[in-house]
Amino acid sequence: MGIAQFMPGTWPNWGRDENGDGKADPYDPQDAIPAAARYDCALAREVQGYVSAGQARGDITDLMLAAYNAGPGRIKEFGGIPPYRQTQEYVPRIRALAKKYEALGVPVSAGQGAFGKVVAESSVQWLGTPYSWGGGTASGPSEGFGSGAGINGFDCSGLVIFVIAKASGGKQILPHSSQIQVTMGQPVNRNQMLPGDIIGFAFNGSGDYSHIGVYMGGGQMVHAPKPGDHVKVSNLNDQYYSSASWLVRRFG
Repeated sequence: MGIAQFMPGTWPNWGRDENGDGKADPYDPQDAIPAAARYDCALAREVQGYVSAGQARGDITDLMLAAYNAGPGRIKEFGGIPPYRQTQEYVPRIRALAKKYEALGVPVSAGQGAFGKVVAESSVQWLGTPYSWGGGTASGPSEGFGSGAGINGFDCSGLVIFVIAKASGGKQILPHSSQIQVTMGQPVNRNQMLPGDIIGFAFNGSGDYSHIGVYMGGGQMVHAPKPGDHVKVSNLNDQYYSSASWLVRRFG
């Protein structure tokens, strides 16, 4: 089913409502692609166990892909990639496609420079990380406090702390406050944003810039939205964000 080709019996174990539309849908790429990533990680752990136990041989990523295509039980049964033509063709094909898409990277607009590219790319690496109130440092996810107690992750400003620290080589450590972060860096016109810019939002005319995210280009941002959610990509054309007051900042 859908872009990730989930079997009907497999999808319920891995599918989530990633884009907040109220439905975990295998035919929606925004739901299906993260689910495929979670499933691949679980398969990698499973086939690693087979290799460690001497029940299979081969490269873990190759075995993971073969397990996605043919099922993990077949890896154990045949001691490696099973002798199915479809699976044996699938593994090198996906490997080749991975190299193709890795080469694309995050688009860098003219004049953006390396700093913004690192900001954008380093935000993407944390997609799926749990939201944790007060979580996030220059080193990565951390346990928050209050509703974030016991949760290792990011809140919105914690994610921004990390990406700016990463891009600056640890030279710029921002305060853990979206309200302060939107006063730092270089002001940028909303119509001149580039990937890697930071956007703060004030809702309902409050003047309180209580939320912040990383612009990715194409009208999208990466952010840590709210408790119970996770780091994700959201569309800035959504009424919730487009109707807010914005402050855009560029660092580097």
